[in-house]
Amino acid sequence: MKILNFFISIVVLISTLIGYDLGCGRNPTKKEVNLDGYELVWSDEFKGDSLDKNKWNDNQNVDTLHWGAVRHGGYWHKDMISVSDDNLHIKIRYLDENAVSSYSKDYKAGWYTGYVTTHLSNPDDETNPDSFLYGYFETRCILPKGEGFWSAFWMMNKGVYNTENDGVDGTEIDVFESFKYRDGEKKTADIVESNLHWNGYDEAHQHYRVGNFYANNPYEEYNTYGVMWTPDEYIFYINGHETARTDKGGVSKNPECLLLSVEISGNDGVASGLGDINKNTEDAEFTVDYVRVYQLKEAE
Repeated sequence: MKILNFFISIVVLISTLIGYDLGCGRNPTKKEVNLDGYELVWSDEFKGDSLDKNKWNDNQNVDTLHWGAVRHGGYWHKDMISVSDDNLHIKIRYLDENAVSSYSKDYKAGWYTGYVTTHLSNPDDETNPDSFLYGYFETRCILPKGEGFWSAFWMMNKGVYNTENDGVDGTEIDVFESFKYRDGEKKTADIVESNLHWNGYDEAHQHYRVGNFYANNPYEEYNTYGVMWTPDEYIFYINGHETARTDKGGVSKNPECLLLSVEISGNDGVASGLGDINKNTEDAEFTVDYVRVYQLKEAE
């Protein structure tokens, strides 16, 4: 028994130090998410053939949301967004000079993808129907295949840029980010990462890596990724099972919006770390089945 306990202790220590979910350590019980007392208050099942503008980019002009602007190693453009077959599709395409000239003479050849967001709220605004204070937030999706393709489900508000109260005014909550893909034999065990950011993105910036966690063949199959955000902590889940919990940053106390996005690794529109990705690829995309928000039922 002493030998077994010693072995478990070593595994727990390694898991904590390297940040990987080894099946025991950060979450030895793998508790299932408990939604007793919660109700579904907002969702998009992506029915129909177009993005629901009453839910995404609500009260915003989508043409001002950096469409076509540089985003890390690529560009965001609204034409990379579509809805069909009960899914949201965020495509990833390399566009040459001839393709981008149809949009604008100011666009450059490069990798193009996109993002969708609900209305980005001010910290004091609790009236926006598309930003949320506390609850359980979940998406079901297939991640984009390709080294250097970086998909994410995350939450944000303008309070993230405040530096006086740490993450209490707002924290960037990265429910998952997928930048661990490796092609062929270098594939890194189907790992996604969860992160927190607060105090803006300049000198005062603070970051906490919650950890790297396994999903089930996430580039070929649907998995669910969720976070339970309470006044006291963030609890992260994959396929309904807890992966980690933390109160780093002090826990955001203000409403936040939802985002689904894909980015390309690199800087200033110049991609890097894409391995052997073919520029003519036609099947690289972030496929999202649904996004759902649950909150505690009001007392009767």
